[in-house]
Amino acid sequence: MTARVGVVTFPGSLDDGDAARAVRIAGAEPVRLWHGDPDLHGVDAVVLPGGFSYGDYLRCGAIARFAPVMETIVDAAQGGLPVLGICNGFQILCEAHLLPGALTRNQHLHFRNRDQVLRIESAGTAWTNAFQPGQEVLIPVKNGEGCYVADTATLDQLEAEGRVVARYVGGNPNGSQRDIAAITNAAGNVVGIMPHPEHAVEELTGPSLDGLGFFTSVLKHLVGAPA
Repeated sequence: MTARVGVVTFPGSLDDGDAARAVRIAGAEPVRLWHGDPDLHGVDAVVLPGGFSYGDYLRCGAIARFAPVMETIVDAAQGGLPVLGICNGFQILCEAHLLPGALTRNQHLHFRNRDQVLRIESAGTAWTNAFQPGQEVLIPVKNGEGCYVADTATLDQLEAEGRVVARYVGGNPNGSQRDIAAITNAAGNVVGIMPHPEHAVEELTGPSLDGLGFFTSVLKHLVGAPA
């Protein structure tokens, strides 16, 4: 049976269509989810896409965190549902306390848009099992508030528990502490990533096909998950 992966649309979402396309290219059925509808319609995994949910008012992701769909997603994620937050989705996951830390203004105070090399640090998550630890991938980054910050104790805990999923290589585009580009929760089912894997799934439009592995990983994870 084909896996069904939900892609949430918030007011101001920008990359929900791209995320749905990446899900389809990976071999799953994309299911569009609406911010105001708490029903997840039986999906097997969820992607929170990039963009500017609710216009980034108050703080990036601060309002989206209270959307009806997020109440359901938080409960489901705590129960093991795989959730990937990309860019604004990463910010929402932090605001919802599914992931620690926060994403703040880029240290140089400029929006940064470029192709970025990442090093995969953890291949043990639901969204990165298609990679090898230490593997380098090329994925676009585009953000103005992508600087990952956390207190020293939290950063040390992430390192000690192997929960840093990816780091920036060849230059840090936003000043994120310890070059962190992606992290996971303790269970490995929730991942937040600032760069955009959904923009690196086709030769025609992407700098590589490296982003596809994030989406095929969750399908592999779902096949191995208990019924």
